[in-house]
Amino acid sequence: MSGAVSTRRSLLLILRVIGAALAYGCFALFLALVAFQVMRWLRDGEWTHIGLTDGLRALLLAGGVEAQGSSALAALVRWLDTPVHWLGLHRLLELLPASLALFLCSIFGNFAFIYSRDTLEDLAQGQASA
Repeated sequence: MSGAVSTRRSLLLILRVIGAALAYGCFALFLALVAFQVMRWLRDGEWTHIGLTDGLRALLLAGGVEAQGSSALAALVRWLDTPVHWLGLHRLLELLPASLALFLCSIFGNFAFIYSRDTLEDLAQGQASA
């Protein structure tokens, strides 16, 4: 029985670390993106919209995915540039702000962090009372 508890505890610790990294990393990127947009607005007097397609494209290109390649990720980069199908989804991804997606990822990571922390505390209390 202690082996199953030990495995569960290890998985919860890993989830806690991943959740914290996701929560704080995405929140920092969210703040940086909004600060960049505010700086551009203060400088140029016009709000720079950065949609989810822009963020995905930048992430894929920063990861070394070439649009000329033959992989599925290269096909995704080409679709982000010039869609020929799933036009409604592409339009939705263009309209949704990348900052909103980063904020939602931050909330999800925080949920995972808090859930794993509370579950670890419950496990520790259960072991202490046994």
